[in-house]
Amino acid sequence: MRQRTSGPSDRPPPTRHRPRAAARAARVLCVLVVAATAGCASLASPTAEVGADRMTDPRPVRDGGTLAIALKSDPDKLDPSLASTAVGRTVFAAMCEKLYDVDAQDRFVPQLAAAPPTTSDGGRTVTIKLRHGVRFADGTRMDAKAVKTSLDRHRTLPGSVRASELKPVTSVRAVGDDTVRLRLKKPYVPLLALLADRAGMVMSPTALKRYGNGFASHPTCVGPFRYAERVVGDRIVLDKDPNYYDADSVHLRRVIYRTITDGNVRLANLQSGDIQVGDQMDPVQVGRALTEPGLQLFNSPSLGYYGLTLNIGNTKGAGAPPGRIDTPIARDVRVREAFDLSLDRALINTIVFQDRYRPTCGPLPSGTPYATGARCPARDLAKAKRLLKAAKVATPVRVRLQISTTPEDNRLGQVVQAMAKEAGFAVSLAPTEFATGLEHSRAGDFQAATTNWSGRLDPAGNIDVFAGTGGAQNYGGLSDPAIDRLIAEGGATAGKAARQKIYARLVERIRAQHTVLYLIQPTNYVSVTKKVAGLKVFGDGLIRVKDAGYAKGGN
Repeated sequence: MRQRTSGPSDRPPPTRHRPRAAARAARVLCVLVVAATAGCASLASPTAEVGADRMTDPRPVRDGGTLAIALKSDPDKLDPSLASTAVGRTVFAAMCEKLYDVDAQDRFVPQLAAAPPTTSDGGRTVTIKLRHGVRFADGTRMDAKAVKTSLDRHRTLPGSVRASELKPVTSVRAVGDDTVRLRLKKPYVPLLALLADRAGMVMSPTALKRYGNGFASHPTCVGPFRYAERVVGDRIVLDKDPNYYDADSVHLRRVIYRTITDGNVRLANLQSGDIQVGDQMDPVQVGRALTEPGLQLFNSPSLGYYGLTLNIGNTKGAGAPPGRIDTPIARDVRVREAFDLSLDRALINTIVFQDRYRPTCGPLPSGTPYATGARCPARDLAKAKRLLKAAKVATPVRVRLQISTTPEDNRLGQVVQAMAKEAGFAVSLAPTEFATGLEHSRAGDFQAATTNWSGRLDPAGNIDVFAGTGGAQNYGGLSDPAIDRLIAEGGATAGKAARQKIYARLVERIRAQHTVLYLIQPTNYVSVTKKVAGLKVFGDGLIRVKDAGYAKGGN
């Protein structure tokens, strides 16, 4: 069972009685999305309970077999330096181990490192001891020089998403065969969290030299499984890696990740047995899966958020200096605040997510040590209209909202469209295939876009690259010196109480900019056939297959 930190309950709030006008609005919105859901009767019912958080299945498993996992979208490049999607992280979890990992209790634990890092020189020097006897999938030995090669690549490769994350690192040095020493500009508390994510993934130097910019087509790391093939938009195939240092504990022969964007189709494939695991099941399918005797449900509170990103300055691509965008939403924060106030988060949770998530208005998840506990502003159409009038913009204010092609995003887009219309906005929807939409967001080729972030344990992981000037995932082009100062202060401050105060101020400042409209804190839902055991799904939402297999005694 997951150990909780103190804070608000992670359980969604109960359904409340609404005024008549709100009830009418709910009925109108229900008509908009009825075709995409199982119907509206369930939307008015109290929150469905799915039991306590379940993240592991300890039943013994047998060796052999192929596990098919359905992903919600197609991963981007299988290159740890360049990748930025949650589904890509799920694939990496099986083939690219990191210096550190996250366990079921949301603690950082060594993975390719042999022990926790040690610090000296007031936190400016970080020393990491490595595991012995580790080899990459191509047989190359993993040593300190290999780790240095990967870290330097993360820091310097053109287009690297890790570069801004590792900006505090000034140098990496191999000390003998099994020790790596990082030198920092100043103490940086979030570093361990970064090394427990893609920045801590170590790539074969032999493969990097051989394939160069084509590494994503030949990803070679340390992991229980190794890359076999990819058909973009369809499948990624991994085979058990005999070079893996713990290969005797790996049961499956092969893992296949299939891209199935429609949750109803993922569920149908689970029912037919064509797949055994359905990742990121949305609440509509969760309700149906609970009635299936052959399925089990893994669920854990997410560390991330679901919301909208508004483009106010991304003219040359994320990470580049911001430019001027001549739209009402980009020009005037009052217009962005009006858009925010037009949205009813609780009603969105009810209609789009069947009350299985929880409303939020900030980047830090409730139930974690740095959650601010601030109350979200209620929907206020009168104030929204006053703000638009004060901004002297012609109404309706036209906003083009990029959404992905999933039914879940389609429902959200339609609900946002209907709600914003009442405040004086005309929202047009632009359904876009996920990978293409991601490229549009990076390039700044959008006005507004849905945002779904899987989340990180350290608060910096949910903020820095999204809100800091020049952040690799600052798709909205936000640049605020006060935010930058608080980000730097939060990264350099070690004391928990002091950091809590910094992040409370930081979240307040970010929210005041209304560049990202945080709407929902999701729950990680993974549906699995009962024939499968040993699977693990923790708070980071990743499906861990190292110990998975088919249950002994099963058919």
